[in-house]
Formats: sequence, structure tokens, C-alpha cells
Amino acid sequence: MFKKALIANRGEIALRVIRACRELGIRTVLAYSEADRDSLPARMADERICIGPGPSSKSYLHIPNLISAALLTGCEAIHPGYGFLSENPSFAEICADVGLIFIGPPSQAMVQMGDKVQSRIAAERAGLPLLPGTDALRTVGEGEAAAARIGFPLMLKAAAGGGGRGIRLVQHADEFTSVFTTAQSEVREAFNDDGLYIEKYLGRARHVEVQVLCDNHGNGVYLGERNCSIQRRHQKLLEESPSPGLSEALRRKMGERSIKAALAIGYRGAGTMEYLVDDDDNFYFMEMNTRLQVEHPVTEWVTGVDLVREQLLVAAGEPLRVRQEDIVLRGHAIEFRITAENPALDFRPQTGVIEEYLAPGGIGVRVDSHLYQGYEVPPHYDSLLSKLIVWAPTRAEAIARGKRALGEYVIEGLPTTIPFHLELLDNEAFQRGEVYTNFLAEHSEQLALKR
Repeated sequence: MFKKALIANRGEIALRVIRACRELGIRTVLAYSEADRDSLPARMADERICIGPGPSSKSYLHIPNLISAALLTGCEAIHPGYGFLSENPSFAEICADVGLIFIGPPSQAMVQMGDKVQSRIAAERAGLPLLPGTDALRTVGEGEAAAARIGFPLMLKAAAGGGGRGIRLVQHADEFTSVFTTAQSEVREAFNDDGLYIEKYLGRARHVEVQVLCDNHGNGVYLGERNCSIQRRHQKLLEESPSPGLSEALRRKMGERSIKAALAIGYRGAGTMEYLVDDDDNFYFMEMNTRLQVEHPVTEWVTGVDLVREQLLVAAGEPLRVRQEDIVLRGHAIEFRITAENPALDFRPQTGVIEEYLAPGGIGVRVDSHLYQGYEVPPHYDSLLSKLIVWAPTRAEAIARGKRALGEYVIEGLPTTIPFHLELLDNEAFQRGEVYTNFLAEHSEQLALKR
């Protein structure tokens, strides 16, 4: 086991990794930007080192600064968290070149699954079902010809990246050109690659993802699944496990195929296979996230497996300590993403100072957050403030516990999504488990959302 690791991230995930390292006896160095100088992770790490000013391009995305920080402080490994450089194969390769352990998958797995077109090819080879789609398209003419073959409605997606960038629904042929041009401009700026691909649109679908975990010795397990259908602008707001309405037979089928595909590409560490599931229980591969997910706590709670701890052990070369027969889903967990956004203004991001902060507690309540009273939310980063996770023996009890915990949660000083989540839990369709990717659009009036 390595003795010292650099945390190349910020916020609640940096704090989460620091805690896991401490339990394993690993010393931590937090790489922080000037905007995060007074953050809770900076206070809790064993050491800290500034890597640049607030903008992420000059700090958390600046590879030379991060590598230098790790080497200067005597670190043997780097944990990238999620976001930023967590799915950057060049970063993983540079770590290896200078003798640092990258706590994540091999760079070749990130390359293969990071390119969405190539990931579809790899998934199909591994036996995963796909929606009709295309290779990368770079001109409107190519797109129009492909769209005519596939038919409308359809989805445009970025070939070189994810995170919701470039995703567009095209309902009719007469709007294709303008939508294609807009999406291409967005992905060119985000990923320095203007490739788009088309995928047939599945209107009434559930977004279900399967958590996988693999080591360096050819072992792999799947740890159930999560429903992530409550989204705005293709960004998740709430996740739960197990997924409502998913049969045990379908769960096993998706899990077995997912781990087979992960092992086929030589995957290592924690990763997620993402699918769309229709009302007839057909499932279709969308993409693989080659990193730890924001929503990993719900899987931890229903399986009892500490995913960050397992990441660290796998990176150190140890074999998995859990076998597939050890994985049993117990109870129901729900994660609420508490963000600095105003739901009534189309989830517009907010900044400000946390004037008062009181986290909820009690049985079956977990809060992953870097907030404290007096903390100033910087404008440079993602709007995630906190993750509230609740667990109970049944989904109905988990919903009741979530309402209780959200009602206790105090974050004063700027708008958050706490009121939205309270309204969501009162929604009868949500309570029945009728959760689809178009849920917010269909229930915008009940949830007091701007159309």
C-alpha cells in the first residue's frame, strides 16, 4: 500500500477521499486553488499545496501544476475524484510516466470508453444492446443523411465527451440544421472536437446505471444498479437504489452483461455502465463512466461496500475482497443533490456566503458536504453543495425519511434545491416509482418549475 496520496479535486469528494485514506493509514495532500484556500478539505488534509488561481483551467485542470505538487510533496499516488481530470487518459499516462499511481482505470480503457462512438463499438462487441446510431459526424450534410435513415425524433450527442454537453433532442427534420450547428459549436468549445453522433430517441425511458468494480487480477463484480432518471438539462438531481420497477431477473441480466463488458476492455477500479430501459424492460447501452460517480453513496449503503476504499486497494494492487455472491442489496437508498441553484429560474446557478448551516441527522441519514457557516461559494466550479443520502428498509420509508431530513436541513444565504426535493417527494407519480427521464418536463407545473 502506498503511504501518501495527492487529492486532485475539491469540495465534498475531496473530503470523502481524505476520510477513506485516513482509515487506511494513507497520508493526504490536498491540491487546492486560491479560491479553495479556506475550504474544509484544505483544513482536514494532512498537508496542502496551492496549485493556482480560482479558474479550474489554471488549477484543477492544469496537469503540470498537479504533477509538480505530487512530486514536491513526496506523494506516490493521485486520486482525481470525479469531474476535472478523472477521465483524462493523458493525465493517467503522465502519472505513470513519472512514477505516480493513478487511482482509476488504465488510460487505454478511458480512451476506448471516453470516445462515445468507440464505446458503442466496444459495447456491441461485448454483447450489450444498442439503440440505432451512427459514427462521428462532422458536417450538416452527413448528419442529415444519417437522420433520414434513423428517423425522427432523435438525439444528437458529443462523440468526444459527456456531462450533458452537446446533447440535443431533434423532433423534426426542419430543425435539424440549426440544432446540429448549435450542438457542434458547444462540443467544439468543450472538448476541442466537433464530432457529433446520432442516436434514436427513446421517449419514455428510465436512466439506469450499473456499478462495476474490477481489480488487476481478472476479478470483477457488479454492485446492483441505480435509477438516475430525475434530471435537468441531462444533469442528475436525484438517484436511488434499487431502481423502482426493475425485476430481479433484469437486474441480474444487466449486471452480468455489464461486468462481462468491463472485463473485456481490461477495466480496473470503479466504473459505471449507463443504460436506457423502456417499458418492456429492454435495455440499451448509452455510455460508460470511467470513474467514481457522484451518486456512489446509494450503492455503498445498499451493498455495504466502501467504493472509495476499494478504489484505493485496487490501485495498490490488491485483489478484490468481495465476490459476486457476497453482494446482496438491502433496503433502499436515495441521494438528493443539494446544489446552489434556483429551481424557479430554470435551475440558475447561485453564489454567496453560507450564513447559517445545520445538517440533518438521525438513523439512516448521511450527509457528504464541505459546507460550514461562513463558507463562501466560489463562482468557478460546479454548483454542488452537498449530497444528502437516506436509507430505510423500504422505498416508502426512505421517502418519508428523506422528507424528514430535508425538512431539518438548514442552508441560509443563497437559494438551493432543498425546496424542489421536498416538492418532488410529495409528487404522487414519484411516490409510485413512475420515474422517467422526461419526468421534470411532464410535472413542471406541480413542481413549480419554469417552463
